[in-house]
Amino acid sequence: MTEAHQTSHQDNPIEKFRQVFQLARETVKSDYTAMTLSTCTKDGYPSSRIVLLKDFSEEGFIFFTNYHSRKSRELEENPRAALCFYWPEINQQVRIEGTVSKIQPRDSDAYFNSRPRLSQIGAWASDQSQPLRSREELLSRVADLEKKYEDQPVPRPSFWGGYLLHPTRMEFWINGEFRLHDRFLYQFEGPGQWYMKRLNP
Repeated sequence: MTEAHQTSHQDNPIEKFRQVFQLARETVKSDYTAMTLSTCTKDGYPSSRIVLLKDFSEEGFIFFTNYHSRKSRELEENPRAALCFYWPEINQQVRIEGTVSKIQPRDSDAYFNSRPRLSQIGAWASDQSQPLRSREELLSRVADLEKKYEDQPVPRPSFWGGYLLHPTRMEFWINGEFRLHDRFLYQFEGPGQWYMKRLNP
């Protein structure tokens, strides 16, 4: 059996991601936490956008957003999504697919409370993905909210919080000369169990 077709139950893709992510942290000059999040409606219409990875563990990958946004509406209809990280500075890409669920409110509270105050105000001010007459309208809302919460903590809006993507499939891509890349696919089989195989470039 050639290496290209070998499969095994070795390694942990979360730990492998941790190593690649640390290398990106040390090397990438732009925002190394940026990732493409792709969602899909129940009818199969896809959409993608850049969001920021805020935390990850064996359980999955966490990002935050407005629960009224387009991505959230699509996740309500179809709780499956894909993430893609690409760091050209280190010639690596990671693709992740899985199911998505909201994180606990207390965990959303903890992250919201760590955000800059103006970012907290912005979460209240923006009716994300909905039509906006002008930027002045948005800035007016911000000013009103700053006045409303003057000299007091800004609470987390109930319509804003985190999601956890539980990975079922993770693929690591390493750039190679003449497009002879290295690709390793991990498929989830159960708690702590992943099936790995090498793919053709």
